[in-house]
Parts: sequence; C-alpha cells; structure tokens
Amino acid sequence: MTLVEDIVIKKLGRVEYQPTWEKMRAFTRGRQDSTQDELWLLEHSPVYTVGQGATVPPVGNAIPIVKTDRGGDITYHGPGQLVIYTLVDLVRRAIKVKRFVWLLEQGVLDLLRGRGERKAGAPGVYVDGAKIAALGIRVVRGRAYHGLALNVDMDLSPFNAIDPCGYPGLRVTQTKDLGIPVTADDLARSILKNLDA
Repeated sequence: MTLVEDIVIKKLGRVEYQPTWEKMRAFTRGRQDSTQDELWLLEHSPVYTVGQGATVPPVGNAIPIVKTDRGGDITYHGPGQLVIYTLVDLVRRAIKVKRFVWLLEQGVLDLLRGRGERKAGAPGVYVDGAKIAALGIRVVRGRAYHGLALNVDMDLSPFNAIDPCGYPGLRVTQTKDLGIPVTADDLARSILKNLDA
C-alpha cells in the first residue's frame, strides 16, 4: 500500500494553530482501525510552536507561542508557509517512523530538483545550509500526526527572533527565493505525488 493510497486530502486554508492542533489530537484519539488516514493542507496565522522536549524561550515580539506535543524544538508558522499535517496509521501501512520521516523529507527534496539536502540528526530539508522545511511528528499507538512545514512565499523575519529548531544562527529560506515559481497548491500536489511514488 503506498503512502497516500486511500488518504482523505483536506484543504483547510488559513487556520489558527491551537484549534487545529486540538482537532488533530481528537482525530487521533478517536481513530478506529478502519478510519481513513488524512492529510491536512493549510497555512497558519503567525505563531511560534515549541516541541514537547524543548524549553519555551523568550521572544521579543507579540507573536504567540504554543507549547505543543510534537517532536523538535521551536519554529515559526505564518502566512505563505505550506503546512501538511499527516494523520497516518503507520502500523496499518507497515511504515516505520524513521522511514515515514524520510518519505516526507524526500517529497520536498524531489521538489527542489537536487538543490536540497538532509542533515544528520536534524530532521527537515536544507538548501545551502538554510532550512526550507521543518518536520515534527508525534506517534500515538502507531498513529502519526503533526507533519511538515515548507517555506514558500512568506515573511521570514519572525525566524530572526528565535533559534530555529533550537540551532543558534540557523538561516532559513523559501522556495520563492530559489526561483521556483509555483503556488502552495502546486507544491502540495508535487509533495503528494512524491509521497505516492
């Protein structure tokens, strides 16, 4: 069974982080063995999110900070960033967690046509040392949620107020600055196609 076979694709538009996270958790808690997997394509209003094992840092602006239950450290979400939440039953699909992370990263790497790379011990995708896609998931009873955030065409300045993903001085970039002239919907379709390969 391929990753996106029998998956429900939902385009949610721009949504607030907190209620969306609560809906992901409720969906995962309420799943049955027969529940179809879902991919939620969306963007968030400006927000910093902090992974479950990280400390909430001081941030010198008015953007809200949410302590969440995904893996990873702090990142920024905002308009112009494509977020794909992956509500996938890994056990049913016989996909190990590391392989699932690899598949999500590979979808972005293929999209970047050889310009991206992985970094050992630092999930996500990078271009010339700058992070273009952040990745953080949580798995409960073999079922994943949270997912991938790809910088497309956004104001990157809020990243300057944090150490992105916990790395001081880590630069960030976006597909617009790489000259990839496609919309968030185009990117979503490309990532889904790569995940289904």
